[in-house]
Order: sequence, then structure tokens, then C-alpha cells
Amino acid sequence: MTGYAAILLAGGAARRMGGVDKPARAVGGRPMLHRVLDAVADADQRIVVGSSGPLPRGVRTAREDPPGGGPVAATAAGLALLDPGTTTVAVLAADLPLLTTAAVAELRRALAACHSRDDPPPALDAAAAGPEDAPATAGPEDAPATARSEDAPAAWRETLDGRSAALACYVDGNGRRQHLCALWQVPALRSALDRLAATRGGSLDGAPVRGLLADVAVREVSWSGSGPPPWFDCDTDEDVRRAEEWTR
Repeated sequence: MTGYAAILLAGGAARRMGGVDKPARAVGGRPMLHRVLDAVADADQRIVVGSSGPLPRGVRTAREDPPGGGPVAATAAGLALLDPGTTTVAVLAADLPLLTTAAVAELRRALAACHSRDDPPPALDAAAAGPEDAPATAGPEDAPATARSEDAPAAWRETLDGRSAALACYVDGNGRRQHLCALWQVPALRSALDRLAATRGGSLDGAPVRGLLADVAVREVSWSGSGPPPWFDCDTDEDVRRAEEWTR
């Protein structure tokens, strides 16, 4: 047992694809959802939240409350199924057909090494999130500020006000965080969900993903491997075509 689990978020209306079951769409001959499941095959637990269809043996399912309540509500539903000994959990969109085991392993290494004094400190996202928060695909001007090693307190190299980094997530070439291609410390994720719910009258229905990152330390990871970016998500038919080209 590694104490590592994965929650795959398979809900969403897929409006830009005409309302189809997007995670079930094939890329490279296999449903996108199954390709993401393959990338976390070494997890102790794999949990799919949302519609899923047939799944490999051992994969558990859940449904967000209310159905269609968004990725934060879905994350909470998946978290409720984790075994007590789980220490880290990957939170992943189910439409990441280019995600690989190596890319997830890179996130795991980054989070495990976040206390190294030789590494840059984790970034602090201190802005309170609200409905106006932009999604991960927003423009560069919407990217949260990152604390750099040269202007951050030395203590940030290990902790932030006594707190270790809550999560590691990929950032693209423009510095945008890929919130649904991330690895969390389980206690930190539980606390983040509780804090966000408290600001919304106890409900996570429609809550923004960026709201989970308010005032937490984030280890940002740039993809340095070969091949396409692992965080590439398929929101349109054109995205699916691009992903198909990459898998050839």
C-alpha cells in the first residue's frame, strides 16, 4: 500500500461537444476516461465521480451532490470514499487522454520533495476565490502570482506559516495552473473543502476549483518530459482531433 489514490472527475455537461458523454469518447482507440485510469493504475484506490459506463475491476464510483454540481462537489464526493490510510490523492479531469503514469509520478515526486531547501518555495495563492474566478484555460493575465525564491521568505522553502505545500500541480508554458491535473495532501484537501464550503453556506454546488487554492501553498510543476503536455484536455471536437494526432 502506497497511501496514494486517484479521483477522476467524469461529470460535466460537455456543452461544446453537444452534450455527449465526453469521457467515453475514444482517443487512440480507447475512451479518454480509461486512458486516465491507466495513468493511475498504480494507485491504491481509483474513484470515478460522475457517469462512467463499464469500468475495470476495483474502480469505485460516486456521484457529486447535487448531480451536475461541478468539479469541487465531485472532488468532495470522491474524497468521502478514500480509505483512512490515504495520504495523497490525485485529482484529475477524466478528459486528459495524454496523461501518463510518468507525468503523475512527476507530481508525486514534486510533492514529496517540497521540503527540500534546494527547491523553489511553493507559491502562495492568497486571493479569495469567488464566482468571477477564471477557469484554468483563462488568459495569462488571469494566472495567480507566484512567489519566487529570490523574494520569498526562506521559511517558504520548507513550510508556509507552519504549513507544508498542500498540492503539486502542473503549469503550462504561460504559467497557468492546471488545477485538475494535480496531487493533493489528503488532510490539506479536506481542510480546503471545509473552508470553501464555510464561505458558501455549507454548499459546494457550483464552487470554483480555484476556490480550493485560496491561501494554500502550491508546488508548481513544469512538464519537462518528452511528448505532448499531460494536462491537455478535450473540450471540443478539434481538441479530440489534436489528441488523436499526438497518439499516432
